[in-house]
Amino acid sequence: MLYQIHEWQRSLLGPLSYFAEANARMLNARGNPFAAWPGVQRLSAANELVYRLGKNYEKPAFGIHVAEAHGQEIAVIERVALAKPFCQLKRFKRFSDDPATIEKMKKDPVVLVVAPLSGHHATLLRDTVRTLLRDHKVYITDWIDARMVPAADGTFSLDDYVAYVEDFIRHIGAESLHVISVCQPTVPVLAAVSLMAARGEATPRSLTMMGGPIDPRRSPTSVDNLATTRPLAWFKGNVIHTVPPKYPGHGREVYPGFLQHAGFITMNPGRHMSSHWDFYQDLLRGDQEDAEAHRKFYDEYNAVLDMPARFYLDTIEKVFQQALLPRGLWDVAGERVEPVAIRHSALLTIEGELDDISGLGQTEAAHDLCSSIPAKRRAHRVIEGAGHYGIFSGRRWRETVYPQVRDFIRQFDQPFKPTGRRRGDAE
Repeated sequence: MLYQIHEWQRSLLGPLSYFAEANARMLNARGNPFAAWPGVQRLSAANELVYRLGKNYEKPAFGIHVAEAHGQEIAVIERVALAKPFCQLKRFKRFSDDPATIEKMKKDPVVLVVAPLSGHHATLLRDTVRTLLRDHKVYITDWIDARMVPAADGTFSLDDYVAYVEDFIRHIGAESLHVISVCQPTVPVLAAVSLMAARGEATPRSLTMMGGPIDPRRSPTSVDNLATTRPLAWFKGNVIHTVPPKYPGHGREVYPGFLQHAGFITMNPGRHMSSHWDFYQDLLRGDQEDAEAHRKFYDEYNAVLDMPARFYLDTIEKVFQQALLPRGLWDVAGERVEPVAIRHSALLTIEGELDDISGLGQTEAAHDLCSSIPAKRRAHRVIEGAGHYGIFSGRRWRETVYPQVRDFIRQFDQPFKPTGRRRGDAE
């Protein structure tokens, strides 16, 4: 019922929002004879603020058409490499007319970025992808809004997520692949590679895990506490709702994006109120640069997707409440997840010093689980002054984190050659 109420409310606010947009455009139009009148700028700013607070935020485009690679500006085309009901594997194909640049790009490592399925769209990693394109061939998991997936396509669980990751790795080719997982997918990625290793399949050349809850019992944050202090029945009864008739996924149970967004805002409401007030002041001053930065941030931040209910509840129960992965008790489709089976993949873990979503030590826990990987093929980094988003987006990502990720991938961009040592031998 709550979903229907939300849609009804949105249908009422929609006309008001677009009326406010029209007013703002009219009052800001060049040549408007009333623009210099007292109070017009204030009225225009107020209308744009109302529009942005009430509008419906659709999924943004990646919009990566040009990138820099090996000192040259190159063209980029976004392609669907593999389509599944709940996710598209996207590739950002690079093109150049310069023969020397083409030869260099052919030798670049192949990277799969596994994006979170946790509220925001994969476009939140736009900066991650754009930066990686400098020196890599890049793929990304682009998760589909569950309300847009027909109910006939069935449910989607955490086990299904693991199976999707396995399929994507096989499709690209594990023998030449490096996998980067950001936040929530660190857990299913580690599970997928563990299962592949235990079966004797090829595994990626390296795994880079950034700010994820491998062991959420370490340095628990407010996110961890919320997941562990309430019973699973509370989540089922309070955040799971049914998609209404107007969408392809009508009848599917989901954790709606609008509830997730409300949760994001309530984590720090003062900061968001201050940001919107600053935006209003920027419009009054005519500071279009700062105003545009605000628009770009909230166009992304306010665009959310519905998560499949089963996947969300599985994550709450298995990852946070029971901590099955670090306890060695996780079974996926009848197979036990044993990270100790991973021997041929190098491992890099990255944490933000000020991360308030995945606390310090949660991602580092992967090293204890992956004890069969030689110590010289493992590394851990804590990024000083970085919060959760700073380790994969923004200036700190581009200038501090990325060079370390790039160098680690280059260091292990060759097939693993065992030294003949047995598990447990000193390294």
